[in-house]
Amino acid sequence: MDSYEIGRLTYLVLLGAAVIGSFFMMNKANLGKSLQQLAIWALIFVGAIGAYGLWNDISRDVMPRQSVVSQGVVEVPRRPDGHFYLTLEVDGTPVNFVVDTGASQVVLSMDDARRVGLNPDDLPFIGTAMTANGEVRTAPTTVDEMVLGDITERDVRVYVNEGAMDMSLLGMTYLRRFDRIEIADDMLILTR
Repeated sequence: MDSYEIGRLTYLVLLGAAVIGSFFMMNKANLGKSLQQLAIWALIFVGAIGAYGLWNDISRDVMPRQSVVSQGVVEVPRRPDGHFYLTLEVDGTPVNFVVDTGASQVVLSMDDARRVGLNPDDLPFIGTAMTANGEVRTAPTTVDEMVLGDITERDVRVYVNEGAMDMSLLGMTYLRRFDRIEIADDMLILTR
């Protein structure tokens, strides 16, 4: 914990103590009932914290995921935000991509580049790209392998984006390797 987080935690503890103290002062005539209500609110609070902490696990299980239907066919359901997401293994590391037909290239975020074993400090950021956030520098490089289900591509050209990105982009240099790209009934279907 850094000093900011310690200060924030201290503030929240003091605020909670003040709220609880005032609650008891206002209800000292009905102390038993007040303790019962406090216990109920404490359980609601703990339940809310638990649900928030488990949300990623719950959403991963509830949200639809990509599936390999048959050899060379991948179906990807549209997520509630309107985008299609794929998880590929890049040099053995799972990387989450947003499918972006408007992106020319496969673009890795700095974090994903590090996770797959690329060191952005050693890459030459000689290219540029126009994004919604303006112009950013990019570094061309190659990954040994990208795996999607039973489909393996070797020596794939990727670009590492020096700008801030929430997620890596799966652009047309990868998507055009498929014979057919189809969107039907909120499903992206990639066919070899």
